[in-house]
Amino acid sequence: MKFQSIDTIEQLEDVLSTPTQAVIDMFSQLKGDLLVFGAAGKMGPTLSRMAQRAFDQISQGQRVIAVSRFSDPDVKTRMQSWGIHTITGDLLDQAFVRSLPDAPNVVYMAGMKFGATGNESLTWAMNTLLPTNVCSHYANSRIAAFSTGNVYGLSPVTNGGSLETDTPNPVGEYAMSCLGRERVFEHFCRTNQTPVSLIRLNYACELRYGVLVDLARKIMDATTIDLSMGMANIIWQADANAMALRSLAHASSPPFVINIAGPEQLAIEQLSIALGERLGREPIFAGEPDPVAILSNGQKAHQLFGYPKTTINTMMDHVAHWLKSDGTLLGKPTKFEVIDGKF
Repeated sequence: MKFQSIDTIEQLEDVLSTPTQAVIDMFSQLKGDLLVFGAAGKMGPTLSRMAQRAFDQISQGQRVIAVSRFSDPDVKTRMQSWGIHTITGDLLDQAFVRSLPDAPNVVYMAGMKFGATGNESLTWAMNTLLPTNVCSHYANSRIAAFSTGNVYGLSPVTNGGSLETDTPNPVGEYAMSCLGRERVFEHFCRTNQTPVSLIRLNYACELRYGVLVDLARKIMDATTIDLSMGMANIIWQADANAMALRSLAHASSPPFVINIAGPEQLAIEQLSIALGERLGREPIFAGEPDPVAILSNGQKAHQLFGYPKTTINTMMDHVAHWLKSDGTLLGKPTKFEVIDGKF
């Protein structure tokens, strides 16, 4: 099949936000609006747009309400142009959260990762206090809350990735605070009978950020790639958006826990070589792969929601084309290679 390039941000965001039929079918069963917290982050805009497009398809008058600080006003303007209602505010402000409209469906995407080292108190406030404010106000809602595969900690690469039933063993304060976030949701889920799905994601990728973009930039800049974190999971952001939205239908008390991850354990060295061939550059390596890595087993999600539609080869084709065409980047590295948990 001929490669169909993505050449503009408009094309990219259209691809990332196109709802699958399964998403549309699920949204036809939802009652009321959907409120998305932390909607201006890397995934938030296209996830919110996918939800709005699903609502538009079923034409029952529901809306997506995107809540964020919106530090970049262009993101807010773009989301409004898609028909999404936006509200600007600080989720650490309890009065602001209490002022928000009721919504029977909530997606929680807020949190702090980068800059956590040296800002540990703010990291814990962002990752555990914010959920308290939200859970208190939306006790009667259905909530899909984003978490991270980092809560599992490092596992042997021969184990096939961490399962939802594995005991968390987070490394570093960021990952520990993310487990704290999960525990806050679990507490309110159990005490208030609020149905919750906990989404342990790693790693979503599109053309402006992600593990593949990080590797491709290092290759193009002739920067050494550290192989210590020798493997990773990668999933196309459109697939991750669809799975995360569909997890709302599985929210329960106690919480429904789901890994959203790519289907393969991908070797960083082999990915870099394949990207280098597409970019016409030789990657530079240092170190040897450790026998452990941050890896999640996504089979449960694949059984429930179907296999990811976009393959790793297609992702690499798109990333290489985007970078060779000087496509816009977000400048937000994943830091997937960090082993000591210090972000």
